[in-house]
Amino acid sequence: LIAFCYRWYDVRHVPFQNMLEVFISMGMMVWPLSIFCRRVLKISGDAADMMIGTILLFPAGFVFHAEPQHLPPALQSWLFIPHVAVYLISYVIMAKAAIQAFGKSGKINVSENFVDSEEGTYRLICFGFPLLTLGLILGSYWGKLAWGDYWGWDPKELWSLVSWLVYVGYFHWRYMFGKKYVRVNSAFAIAGLAAI
Repeated sequence: LIAFCYRWYDVRHVPFQNMLEVFISMGMMVWPLSIFCRRVLKISGDAADMMIGTILLFPAGFVFHAEPQHLPPALQSWLFIPHVAVYLISYVIMAKAAIQAFGKSGKINVSENFVDSEEGTYRLICFGFPLLTLGLILGSYWGKLAWGDYWGWDPKELWSLVSWLVYVGYFHWRYMFGKKYVRVNSAFAIAGLAAI
């Protein structure tokens, strides 16, 4: 949080411009999302949260380096903050869902009333998917305002759509066959994060 606030002060805009800023921002989101998942969604996963935080903050501290820069004109839009923010939040949620998908189904922590890993994965994806969808819609609208077209089929747009479609496939599969083939549900959740 301190690094995020300092970077915001230093660059004079919300720190979402480059990989250093993105990883700091996502790392900052892990703790509040962890509390939300534990208290509201009834999903455990302290070890997973620590792993996600480490994976996000290690590159921010030791791999990426970026000098402060002014935002280019294309990023100076009112859509910059909400578009990037909802995507980053959804990415952290989907990472937690993918790690949850590695757990064994059917194991319930009764003392703290947590759901099993399969149900936890489903709840996380249900929470993250609308944010992923909103990010896609906001990006499309931003493209229309900035470049005059809602969709241009560039690699960022295409992979945003691919990752969204993987999660649509997850919901479809889980609804149709998910109770019988639980491991495929997990494979979809992990594939969704891989697509992201």
